[in-house]
Amino acid sequence: MNDASAQFNPMAPDQLDNPYPLYARLRRERPVFYSPMFDLWVVTRYADISEVEKDTARFSSVGALDARAEPHPEVRAVLAQGYSQFLSLVQSDPPDHARVRAVFGKALNAQRISAMEPVIRATADALIDGFLRDGKADLIQQFAYALPGFIICDLLGVPRSDMEQLKRWSDDKTLLMSATAPIEQQVQSAHGFIAMTRYFQEQLHERRRHPREDLLTLLVPQSLGGTAPLSEQEAVCNAMDLFAAGHETTTGLIGNGMWLLFKAPEQLEAVREDPSLLPNAIEEMLRVEAPIRGFFRTVMADTTLSGVTLPKGARAFILYASGNRDETQFTEPDRFDIRRAEAKRHLAFGKGIHFCVGAPLAKLEGRIAFEQLLRRLPGLRLRTDELPVPRPYFMLRGFEHLPIAWDVPA
Repeated sequence: MNDASAQFNPMAPDQLDNPYPLYARLRRERPVFYSPMFDLWVVTRYADISEVEKDTARFSSVGALDARAEPHPEVRAVLAQGYSQFLSLVQSDPPDHARVRAVFGKALNAQRISAMEPVIRATADALIDGFLRDGKADLIQQFAYALPGFIICDLLGVPRSDMEQLKRWSDDKTLLMSATAPIEQQVQSAHGFIAMTRYFQEQLHERRRHPREDLLTLLVPQSLGGTAPLSEQEAVCNAMDLFAAGHETTTGLIGNGMWLLFKAPEQLEAVREDPSLLPNAIEEMLRVEAPIRGFFRTVMADTTLSGVTLPKGARAFILYASGNRDETQFTEPDRFDIRRAEAKRHLAFGKGIHFCVGAPLAKLEGRIAFEQLLRRLPGLRLRTDELPVPRPYFMLRGFEHLPIAWDVPA
């Protein structure tokens, strides 16, 4: 067990708690390594991750969310009831990528996102109103899930009352693509995945009949009488990804960011007293605790990274969470500093053509969330009678439960 690469397992309890000492050792000793446990080549250094992100010819994004190239036969049998492939923006290469991203550019333009600020703030306040007098809450379950979940429902044009069901299906999709759960659980999740595809199929056909001012209407394919240069399969898969991406990053940002502030009370007080510090603080939160641990790539030709040869057809995992703490890129990389000058250089939203199209929305939601929580909950702190519970996913880093307390206003 002296080989650091043999210890890599994002699902291990110690790495759910704090994987960063191992990542630092990997960057020093085994910056690119093969993990037989996951049948993956793991890339840990900032420069190598950036190279992979920018070179779409050598590193394909098709299957970027899938830990394994082929699902288990029992899982595959369930998935055969739906689409043979999951085709979405994050899982596409040029030239398809440009065609799909053009649709997203229209759907998530700056004007549309900016216009959402009053709705986001009102939603955050309504959620806080629901627990304000209690003096304690679960930040994740009572706020951080619901805020971005409701907002992405509004943008897609689906009822907020469907959010809980969509969230369960989205969790099924995440678990299925991580391929780390027992087969029985993967099979169950595959059924949820199929249910989610059928839900969005029905929604898109409803928009074909009755167009609205929402993102699903913009995704209706030309073949169905809409405007999007997408197949029906692409439209459905991108609607599913929009829901997942629309809440996962922000949920992780709010939970991880508040955790970091709790551990640095002087910085918590600084952003409470001066909310203008929040935009840069959010960039630093995304750097220090990236909500997305990384993405997968397929190696298209024998290639070399940091002196290591990756064979054609291999699966690679670009570990954002390690690159964001690379000593060659960030001074004292393990130190959380809301005033860090180079914070924006983080990898949490990717690089190159796959830079997250929803990043401005996530940062807007995060800023409003921290503003309202810190303004309305005096003495906000971590509860001592209950422990935080991390999320048990390969790709995602964050909390399932984060117990908080505050001084109830008189």
